[in-house]
Amino acid sequence: MTLKFYNRRTVLRLSTAVLATLSTAGCLSGQASSSLTVTMPDDHTFEPKTATIETEGTVTWTNESDIQHTVTAYEDEIPAEAVYFASGGFESERAARNRVTEGLIAPGENYEHTFDQPGTYGYCCIPHESSGMVGTVRVR
Repeated sequence: MTLKFYNRRTVLRLSTAVLATLSTAGCLSGQASSSLTVTMPDDHTFEPKTATIETEGTVTWTNESDIQHTVTAYEDEIPAEAVYFASGGFESERAARNRVTEGLIAPGENYEHTFDQPGTYGYCCIPHESSGMVGTVRVR
């Protein structure tokens, strides 16, 4: 068995790195962010299904699948003071559903929205809503 001895400077450097890593890991879990990416993978889901951000935070939805998707807010699942959001720039859920092809996000493309009101926002992908492609944004 070989014993290795480290000088004081090496031990201090390693200790500092370990402490910095542990303290950062604790801070990142469960915290809200000012920007967040939600992906749309091949399995007809939003990842994460529930996103948490700060007020004035921006969510970017990125289509990582091989098919087109939408991001469409449920009008009855957003705060009363909130601005409606949907890919395609629609001002209502009805318009988004009636003109769904105008709101499609192509593979590799993005859609983003900045949330200026705290609350809970429910949304879906219209073409894959029946497959359970729904999500939630919580704004603190």
